[in-house]
Amino acid sequence: MASLLSFSLPKPNIIKASSSTSTATTTLLTPEALDEKFGRKGIKFLESNNVPFVELTVRNGSSLRLQIPNAHVTSYKPKVYWKDDGFEEILHTVPAGGADSSKAKGGIGLVLNDASDKGSKGSLLSDSDWTVKDADNDAIDALQVELSCTAGTLDISYVVSLYPLSIATAVIVKNNGRRDVTLTSAILSHLNFKKRGGTAINGLKGCSYCKHPPLSSPFELLSPSEAMKSESSGWFGSDNEEKPGVWTEQDVSITILKDKVSRVYAAPPSERLKAIYNTPPSKYETLDQGRELSFRFIKLGFEDIYLSSPGSLSEKFGKGYFICTGPASMLVPVVIKPGEKWRGAQVIEHDNL
Repeated sequence: MASLLSFSLPKPNIIKASSSTSTATTTLLTPEALDEKFGRKGIKFLESNNVPFVELTVRNGSSLRLQIPNAHVTSYKPKVYWKDDGFEEILHTVPAGGADSSKAKGGIGLVLNDASDKGSKGSLLSDSDWTVKDADNDAIDALQVELSCTAGTLDISYVVSLYPLSIATAVIVKNNGRRDVTLTSAILSHLNFKKRGGTAINGLKGCSYCKHPPLSSPFELLSPSEAMKSESSGWFGSDNEEKPGVWTEQDVSITILKDKVSRVYAAPPSERLKAIYNTPPSKYETLDQGRELSFRFIKLGFEDIYLSSPGSLSEKFGKGYFICTGPASMLVPVVIKPGEKWRGAQVIEHDNL
């Protein structure tokens, strides 16, 4: 299995080199076949509505579900309270309607979009089928599954790891072609919150941000146009309406996210031309004041942080409230030269116990 390389992820690092290349990515159609080849203690391959998925469960009972065909994490239930049944689903995932049950929205989704020119902004993964490349465990306190797929000249690996107090998702993209490949990318997580007024984020004070649409994604709950649409907060709207392209500095430690926002926190592209400039923090926290839970987001390899809240549009997607956030490289695309690799990762961790 491909390692997470230079990323400083929670120990132990259990990923090891795969002993096979051509056979490692062989498509296995049934959960039984996947279980026979890749099943480990704490790693179970199953099927629901004809969609194969893998379920990881560590010793303390924290678990996640990963759909294999589209590399979509649809459930993450960490143990967050000391009591025996103290587990909470923190991902906001909306099941697909109709006959195609593989098109669930929300959850944690990997976004890789073509940014080579103005006419090609589509997802590089929409027509790609992921397969299981490897899996491993370490005394069921650390579990990892690696998926792989190809998109044109790109070989893509996606490593999903589960630990007692954290989940990590890492992507490795290798360009096997003869030309540069230009990508915009993100790992976007949709998180549940108990109450709209109790939804907040901490750790971005002093960081520059501007109103910006999310990257288009097969997992999106709000489309880029919906996310950017203004939502009036009173009879005459709001005098503090954010304008696209206008940069503002976060001036408070904790931001309440009950209103509709769609932002990118980053160093403005013009600032990046300077020898020294302020970058967004490598970590920040989401705060669920209704459930008294907090989660740290850690980014590696990405330049930006995307953050949005749906405001009243959350009512379209069931009870409760949610936000969408995660590391991204969206303002300045990543250029991968022939033969080179690009790596990015996200870690969500907590100490709620």
